[in-house]
Amino acid sequence: MPNRLAQETSPYLQQHAGNPVDWYAWGEEALQAARAQDKPILLSIGYSACHWCHVMAHESFGDAEVAAVMNRHFINIKVDREERPDLDQIYQLAHQMISQRSGGWPLTMFLTPEQEPFFGGTYFPKTPHYGLPGFPDLLLRVVQFYHSDRAEIAKQGEAILSGFERMQPAGPAQRSEFSAAPIDLALQNLAASFDARFGGFGAAPKFPHPTDLELCLRRHAASGIHQGASGVHEDAGAGHGAQGADPLKMAIYTLGRMAVGGIYDQLGGGFCRYSVDAYWLIPHFEKMLYDNGPLLARYSDAWALTRDPLFAQVVEETAAWTMREMQSPTGGYYSSLDADSEHEEGKFYVWTPQQVRALLSEDEYAVCAPFYGLTQEANFEGGHWHLHVARGLDEIARTLEKPAQECGAPLARARAKLFAAREQRIRPGRDEKILTSWNALMIVGMARAARVFGRPEWLASARAALDFIRGTLWQEEKRSARSRLLATCKDGRAHLNAYLDDYAFLLAALIELMQTDFQSRDLEFAEDLAEALLEQFYDPGPGGFFFTSHDHEKLIHRPKPGYDSATPSGNGVAALALQRLGHITGESRYLDAAEHTLQLFYPALAQHPNGYTSLLLALEEAIEPPRVVVLRGPAGELRQWQQVLGQRYLPATLILAVSEAAAGLSPLLAKSLMPGAVNAWVCQGVTCLPPVDKLEMLLDLLKIREIG
Repeated sequence: MPNRLAQETSPYLQQHAGNPVDWYAWGEEALQAARAQDKPILLSIGYSACHWCHVMAHESFGDAEVAAVMNRHFINIKVDREERPDLDQIYQLAHQMISQRSGGWPLTMFLTPEQEPFFGGTYFPKTPHYGLPGFPDLLLRVVQFYHSDRAEIAKQGEAILSGFERMQPAGPAQRSEFSAAPIDLALQNLAASFDARFGGFGAAPKFPHPTDLELCLRRHAASGIHQGASGVHEDAGAGHGAQGADPLKMAIYTLGRMAVGGIYDQLGGGFCRYSVDAYWLIPHFEKMLYDNGPLLARYSDAWALTRDPLFAQVVEETAAWTMREMQSPTGGYYSSLDADSEHEEGKFYVWTPQQVRALLSEDEYAVCAPFYGLTQEANFEGGHWHLHVARGLDEIARTLEKPAQECGAPLARARAKLFAAREQRIRPGRDEKILTSWNALMIVGMARAARVFGRPEWLASARAALDFIRGTLWQEEKRSARSRLLATCKDGRAHLNAYLDDYAFLLAALIELMQTDFQSRDLEFAEDLAEALLEQFYDPGPGGFFFTSHDHEKLIHRPKPGYDSATPSGNGVAALALQRLGHITGESRYLDAAEHTLQLFYPALAQHPNGYTSLLLALEEAIEPPRVVVLRGPAGELRQWQQVLGQRYLPATLILAVSEAAAGLSPLLAKSLMPGAVNAWVCQGVTCLPPVDKLEMLLDLLKIREIG
């Protein structure tokens, strides 16, 4: 018989609706039951695409004997960390304090009825394994500790709450202390951890870190050094030597290595969450929306800098994957694809040479096999091969004694056949909830790619997602004239108060979209979001933004996160977006809130800048405000100017092409129209240069050179 989770919107919670465990969703019903029965809470946090979450569910939560122990001694609460990142943040931090090690998913925490944690871990096997105790035995030890050591539990709870408070930012600094020194130190640290052989930062497991890559690209642009494709990205399939510590080379080389590695889906496009090895070869196969949106933007930036066709291919294929597999009929983007299919991680993606040979002609296999590494030893479990670019086409052509151009066509045919055959397999599960924050990250990626490559269908995809959010997740308050965001929607049911990330990421998405396709209603929506951010999340005393709104459910901790995690920090994104909106609208309150947020976090990022990259991007534009270029004129000519400018990498320049029909504009945007011609105003801070009516003059003002 289904438990309470059958009524939830989260696919992850619904996956546990058939468990014999008497699960509750987080809420007052569960907390009241714990208090009334004086039982500890067993809090299990995970998400739909998580491999080890599935393993623990199969081993323990689906087992009647284990469930009987859980039901007898605990109030069991299951949480989707993607719907409740507020709870996940709190109890991941608590786990780190208690265990002195990093957390992960599934997160297994034991709480008092007052929600204070006293023990925890991540995955626990049903029987002792991996140096871990068996889960049923652990449960009995935990419940005994709970009933016999209340004083110790209370003491530990006080220590954890004190630790939470010590983790809050301790600023503020003075505005006069701002300098580029933390940015320079962050780059030095990235260079020290850069893997010059395989790209990326640090050792295995390797994550893409798109925000760090953005910092590298932006610092290259700020240096004023012109760099085309030559010397930046070679034939990645043939391997590279050390690339040094130049920020552009670190970013471009990393993006190139990822693009030819197994972390990238060589047949279907899109990136997996991370590589389990240092070579980008074998991924953890789940695909997350929040990775692919920022990576779309980074590969678009990299192409704008280098014109490397590999980067254009990655953007093309990843945008196609997003629209094909991740966009709902209603417009919003789904959350993720599982790592597993048929209860095996990666089964959907891997091959044997025999499977491939059976699908291809002889000439197709002759190119495809060495290209994707099928002539090498198996690189995945069970004698399977996960595809990656093992050899370049030029090298294969020399081996086959053919011109290189004759190898491209059979490879393309082979890819099409393999993709078609893979589509017939049992697919990984898809988490079809639509999250506001993750949709915003993908809107940024699709809008940026549409602008750089001039692709209206990608712009339409981004607009469809925005329209879904505005129509479904942006709701009128019944008791006031104000609107507010909701965090998630599944099967037409939108709910849960939105978090800082939802508001900040969506504000940033609107600013990105306005640069691709300016519409007055987007500017109005951006101002509404900014007002909600200030009213519902901002701390007017020391500055900064809380992760939860002022009217959110009271939890044991209310963090102000500045540190980047798998996604950028909400405080960093809010600071950057508010600064930009302040420059566009002239609203000083937006600029002040951004400045006070940077003042609050400046002491921390000055000491340990790595991990605060999104705040560093905001700091960069606080020190030197972005240029705002306003284009006004006839629609046809405006599009021509936008097309030329969109293909340039100008990270510290906002280009807004405002049509003749646009209304409700700020003074900066409401420039006088000159009949029959496009005019451009270049502004920075409170200064605007005289308008120019020739594109070549504007390019000269912006110091843009052609890619060579």
